[in-house]
Parts: sequence; structure tokens; C-alpha cells
Amino acid sequence: MNKPIYLGSIENLIFEFRGIKVMLDSDLAAMYETDTKKLKQQVKRNQDRFPDDFMFQLTKEEKEVLIFMTPRLENLKYSSTTPYVFTEQGVSMLSSVLTSAKAVQINIEIMRAFAHYRSLILENMELRKEMGSLDNKLNEAFQYLLEKIDALAPTINKRKPIGFKTKSHAQ
Repeated sequence: MNKPIYLGSIENLIFEFRGIKVMLDSDLAAMYETDTKKLKQQVKRNQDRFPDDFMFQLTKEEKEVLIFMTPRLENLKYSSTTPYVFTEQGVSMLSSVLTSAKAVQINIEIMRAFAHYRSLILENMELRKEMGSLDNKLNEAFQYLLEKIDALAPTINKRKPIGFKTKSHAQ
């Protein structure tokens, strides 16, 4: 059995576009040890297996954002086509199109990376909820202390102003 790929390295290849976690066709091709062109050919031959929620093509603007965000993808700047990106389900479907042993092993590792990514997001949401409840408790305690300090402050009666008076103020 081949040794597993380091999970962190796959997680670095997951991007978010249109609110969806995706992987680039070129990254997947490199992982499957094939050309991007060959990967795209296999996908085009099996187009019915890749609906829009499994795979989509980036717009020119999204491609520019990707190149700006990730310096290692600077060579995409010179490509006349925009890359395809695959969602978790699309990556899974690639295993049925690319049936080599390497493809199956890589696919397993990618599925693990997506699952780990989801668990990190869930942990982050739980942490955010806990921080929110702590923030509310601190706000309540702070408000209570302010009310107590205000209650201790002496009341000031309206006093007659002191100091030099001019004729206009004396009347």
C-alpha cells in the first residue's frame, strides 16, 4: 500500500469560491500524476457525471483573485482558459472516471482532508458560540458594576454659580 499523503498539504489546496470549498483541476491532475489536459478530457467524456454542483469553471475575475491569493499559481495568468474547480462530490466522482490505483488512494486522502476541513469549521463555530456567551456574561457583569458605581456617586444639587458677575448676568 502506498504511504498516505500529508493531510495538511491537501488542505492547503482547498479554496472557497461562490461559498463552496473546491479544488483546482491542475492541483488534482498533479496529485493524480496526470496532465491537466488529460483530466479535463476524461471529465468532458463523462460530462453527465459532473453537474454544476460537482464542478464549475471559474470566471476571469475569480481566476484573477485566485492568482492574487496564491502566488504559486502565477503561471495561470498566461493561460487562455479559466480553470475548472471540483467540489467534494466532484472530486469523489473523479475516482469513477480516473480508475488507477493512484487515483483511488489520492481520492481517499482528499475525502479525509475535506472531512477534516469541515470538522475545523464546526469547531470554530462552537468556539465562536462560547466566546459570544462569555462576552454576554462580561457585558452583564460590567453593566451591573456600572449601575453600582452610579448608585454610590453623590447627587449634586443645583448650586448658585460662583465667580465674578457682569451686569448682564446679574439681572
